[in-house]
Amino acid sequence: MKKNKITYLKSGVNIKAADNFVKFIANISAKNKGNKKFKNIGGFGSISDIPKGYKRPKIVASTDGVGTKIEIANILNKYDTIGIDLVAMCVNDLIVQGAKPLIFLDYISINKIDIVKLKSIIKGIQAGCKLSECQLVGGETAEMPGTYEKGKFDIAGFSVGIVDEKKILGKNKIKKNDLVLAVPSSGVHSNGYSLVRYIINKKKINLKKNNFLKKELLKPTKIYVKEILRLIKSNLINGCANITGGGIKDNIKRIMPDGLVANINLERIKTKNIFRWLKKNNITDNEMLKTFNCGVGFCIIIKPQNLKKIKKFFKKDYKPYLIGKIVQGKGKIKLHEKINWS
Repeated sequence: MKKNKITYLKSGVNIKAADNFVKFIANISAKNKGNKKFKNIGGFGSISDIPKGYKRPKIVASTDGVGTKIEIANILNKYDTIGIDLVAMCVNDLIVQGAKPLIFLDYISINKIDIVKLKSIIKGIQAGCKLSECQLVGGETAEMPGTYEKGKFDIAGFSVGIVDEKKILGKNKIKKNDLVLAVPSSGVHSNGYSLVRYIINKKKINLKKNNFLKKELLKPTKIYVKEILRLIKSNLINGCANITGGGIKDNIKRIMPDGLVANINLERIKTKNIFRWLKKNNITDNEMLKTFNCGVGFCIIIKPQNLKKIKKFFKKDYKPYLIGKIVQGKGKIKLHEKINWS
């Protein structure tokens, strides 16, 4: 009779494997410097302190995923960077409003617990948290046989930050004659991968044998937290935008006040090899601009007199450069000229 017993394990869910994975996360989390206050891994909920020094603290929250970049990781069997992407997609949104990231939680849903794969993902998440100076305080791993095909999975992130009410970067701080600077991206970041994969499939490219694409397509999303928070602390920026889905046009439009327009000169944008490669695949300029960051991962809006001061806050590969100016008008953003893809 014992052989006929129905168990959760027979349905495809291995609770013991999930528990062992939680212990692994708790162990590497405890080893991280400064993580002694966050002993929440494995509990029902995470408890965190609100840092001192905020007179009127406001909580800012963000959630995101990495889209179909996961499928590139699956093809290449490489999972150590998409965790960084996951953190980046969340914390880069928090800093747009001036918030310092405090905590991060992840959600991983998978067909079957694969400890090697999951450990690699979590190590990437930990690396992303370290880069953004926040803490991984919890999450959820769901084994979902029947929902995902063999080897398939998805990840999502949730982050919380804090900002003093007086330091919030709102639309009211952006003024006429302010300058718009582009901060370079590290590459495609985590948007537009469905189109990237469509091109790869259409051209029947063997991704495992294409060294250029292997290197470019799993480059982790640049985390801009340290640089932007230092600028905010020094009162050097009036606004900023994370350039994700929708590209430059849609994301800058989101932060513009009524009556002002961001005049952007596309000719000034410094593209990267991966975007030049994508452009060659019969994609229009308009499609490129609304799908990809095209080399601009983040934008900052500053007073003209702060231009020289700003650049010293960034390393060589990410030095901001001028692409536009704030003027009076309607429509919030206008794109001029064309990107130079050569």
